[in-house]
Amino acid sequence: MKLQIVFNGIKIIVLLAVLVSLGLFLWRGSISLTKGEAGESLKQLETSIRKATMLCYAAEGVYPPDLQYLKDHYGIQIDEDKYAVFYEVQGKNLMPSITVMESQLH
Repeated sequence: MKLQIVFNGIKIIVLLAVLVSLGLFLWRGSISLTKGEAGESLKQLETSIRKATMLCYAAEGVYPPDLQYLKDHYGIQIDEDKYAVFYEVQGKNLMPSITVMESQLH
């Protein structure tokens, strides 16, 4: 009888340890997934800005003078709380340097 109580106690402890381990594993996986999604959104934003820049060049014969021009005329939307976009014009007929980073304010 006493031995059975000890075995039941051990079973409960092992079960709790397995459940805690599984919970930690799932929690860490969800954090990694969230970071991956953020990285993918960053890539999508940069790709959208590059495509709009090339579309402007194809339609107008010059690259956009600044990022605001892309927002006003080509529908680019940027969550400025999440992302910092650096748009450096090299010249009218040279592709601008475009860099998108996660904002440090976020």
